[in-house]
Amino acid sequence: MKIMPGDNITKKAIEKYMQENKRLDLRGKFDHRDIEVKFNISKNAEGSVSVKIGKTEVVCGIKMGVGEPYPDHEKEGTMMTTLELLPMSSLDYEYGPPRINAIETARIIDRGIRESGFIDFEKLCIKEGEKVWTIFIDLASINDDGNVLDAGALAAILALKTAKMPVYDEETGMIKYGEFTENSLPLTEDLPLTITFHKLGENVFIDPTKEEERASEGRLTIEMSQAKKDIMINAMQKGEESSLDNETIDKMLNEVEKIFKNLKNLVDAELKKAEK
Repeated sequence: MKIMPGDNITKKAIEKYMQENKRLDLRGKFDHRDIEVKFNISKNAEGSVSVKIGKTEVVCGIKMGVGEPYPDHEKEGTMMTTLELLPMSSLDYEYGPPRINAIETARIIDRGIRESGFIDFEKLCIKEGEKVWTIFIDLASINDDGNVLDAGALAAILALKTAKMPVYDEETGMIKYGEFTENSLPLTEDLPLTITFHKLGENVFIDPTKEEERASEGRLTIEMSQAKKDIMINAMQKGEESSLDNETIDKMLNEVEKIFKNLKNLVDAELKKAEK
């Protein structure tokens, strides 16, 4: 990430406010910015969503393909997650092959989905050992004002949840793109949500703005799901250079369940709107 003029001054101001349990935009340390969701933004995708968290916006499209399974998972479909950090969304990004931050973010999102068991991959098998469905999760940043990771993870989950299977001709082995069945993707109740904590000095917070993200010294992404009554941590990923001691991780874990429940309530409400 590029160092911008005034970053050190901004970092000191952010840290001073945090010590008083405040933020520059008046949120609490564990409050999200306003979240806005739009479904079906692409007529060509099997499922598509735009998620805005504050000024940060990420879009996601789901496409289905048919191919061979992996040799060690002959009865299971496959999944591929990619992220484009578009230069129009931030001065930090450039045209060309995906940089390490795009690859890392896509892998974290991918891992959270896989480890939760949200997708029943066996139900994506067409013919064992020969032909299976592949789910392509394509993400792109439209505007980056911090926390693209959590916005992208939420977009991916909502796009998967609302996607429809395309028409498949078994005789020709061809997908009739643009024609959709009434069948949803084979998903379980283990809907995963991603919450990334950031550390600045002794302060811990979520959903950073771009300025707060630049000031962050370390982060921990926690990916969780809830089936029936139990809330489970499916995956964790540390990022940035600063180490995280036990006390800092305890602060995060003490808050994460409450944040998860609030975010899940919002997701449930958005999905109900999409059903109408």
